[in-house]
Amino acid sequence: QVQLVESGGGLVQTGGSLSLSCAKSGGIRSIVAEGWYRQAPGNERELAARFSSGGDTIYADSVKGRFTISRDRGTLYLQMNDLKSEDSGVYYCAVDVKPSIESLIRRVWGQGTQVTVSS
Repeated sequence: QVQLVESGGGLVQTGGSLSLSCAKSGGIRSIVAEGWYRQAPGNERELAARFSSGGDTIYADSVKGRFTISRDRGTLYLQMNDLKSEDSGVYYCAVDVKPSIESLIRRVWGQGTQVTVSS
């Protein structure tokens, strides 16, 4: 069972930077895709950035050129630069897991970390 623990959120001023981390443990060999999602109050959860199953990076248009997703075996990262007030929200790490050939892919979510950008 994959477990995810996010860290690195906080309060930052407009134009500032934050770096988020997501520590992965337990069954990480079953991960086929992974990424960061975010949810602002009153809004639906949306993609910020992710790695596809083929290893391609995918970014939401609103964060292109400002956010960078990266990873090593045990941790997923999101570097966020030139932050704007509209970037505020709870950021979630998520991985898609497929434990065996017969298994369906399912998504596992972290607990989320709050990012607040103030002007």
